[in-house]
Amino acid sequence: MDLASTSFVFLSSILVLFMTPGLAFFYGGLVSKKNVVNTMLSVFIITGLAILLWIILGYSLSFSGNIGGFIGNLSNPFMHGIDLKTLMPTKIPTSVYAIFEMMFAVITPALFVGSVVGRIHFKFLLVFIILWSIVLYYPMVHMVWSPNGILAKLGTLDFAGGTVVHINAGITALILSIFLGKRMKGNRHAHHYNLPWVLLGTTILWIGWYGFNAGSALAVNNVAMQATMTTTVATATSMLVWMLLDMHFVGKPQLDGVCTGTLCGLVGITPAAGFVTITGSFVIGIVATLASYLFVNYLKPKIGVDDVLDAFGCHGVSGIVGSILTGFLATKSVNSAVTTNGLFYGGGFHMVFIQLIATFGTIIFVIIACSIIISLLRLVMPMRVTKQEEMRGLDQSEHGENADYTVSINDRAFNKNKDIEVNANEFKGQVGHLNNPNLPKD
Repeated sequence: MDLASTSFVFLSSILVLFMTPGLAFFYGGLVSKKNVVNTMLSVFIITGLAILLWIILGYSLSFSGNIGGFIGNLSNPFMHGIDLKTLMPTKIPTSVYAIFEMMFAVITPALFVGSVVGRIHFKFLLVFIILWSIVLYYPMVHMVWSPNGILAKLGTLDFAGGTVVHINAGITALILSIFLGKRMKGNRHAHHYNLPWVLLGTTILWIGWYGFNAGSALAVNNVAMQATMTTTVATATSMLVWMLLDMHFVGKPQLDGVCTGTLCGLVGITPAAGFVTITGSFVIGIVATLASYLFVNYLKPKIGVDDVLDAFGCHGVSGIVGSILTGFLATKSVNSAVTTNGLFYGGGFHMVFIQLIATFGTIIFVIIACSIIISLLRLVMPMRVTKQEEMRGLDQSEHGENADYTVSINDRAFNKNKDIEVNANEFKGQVGHLNNPNLPKD
């Protein structure tokens, strides 16, 4: 066992797990007040659901055996029969690698929750995630990251999840949005619940993404260091590009825009992080943000798809851009795993062609599989809440809880008196003795 690399991947696994509650704050801050609990619970509950699914059958379907290059088999349910002490090529134990991949299985379905908040039944979402994990996620892991996978044998470059995670979740978000239909008019322009939460969630995601990207090197080596650098540069670039676009088109910089741009940079660099130079990451940061900004602000309103928190606009679009640009910008000088240089490094169109096949093959596979799952599942259980439940908000209709319990502005005491008079004792604090004649005066 390489103790340094094992510790590094173990820490990276914790960072990836940290991303899921970070995403809960990011999405929870963006939605309306009446859907905060539902949104955050829908994201956070996946930590338990996906972990158990991974142990029961996910790891086996992803990495045990091989059926046509598309999926593994069920020869190791509950990871029975797997020697967790066996060392991987980077001399980390199989147990640590399994934990690391487990956390990817947690965060990926959480990403598309942002597209359906406020109008999908919680039970439907849970069952969908179970079926989606089995039918889409585990096969994608096998195809791209298993040595026997069909896309792996093709030579696909996906360092940390451009196809497996972001395109997969992004296209799923798009299909779910289409099947659900638009929100009711009264809910389409609700105010964000808490922008500071959005910033908090973005920060947690950025920190966790170092585990996501750098950890995918599975060792303490130069590739991990390069992934750390390219992740940082691409994210900083996207953050500033989105802000500049807002300043030009909106007329002012906006916090939700800066946070969205930050996320686009993180997504865009994911498939390329360990394969491109710093300059390459800078280019990806710019192009991914331009593409996502164009879709979110101009194309989405025209096509009429109600992806509430732009899960497709960020993860899908930036993921597609990053995956394709990897074929242009990958270079052997960064990672010896790159067998053929990208187009911009003298390798011709070979890698571009492979990345296009992998990218659009993933898109087609996800569209077909998602459509089938949703269509069949809707036959046995309702997908969308009623109009009354949607207008009331899913926090109450689905969970019977509220995001906060502060005094309402309509409270009778608040209207009749000044708040400082109603709650006078709370404002005495350390200066209370100034009005107390029984205390000595200084």
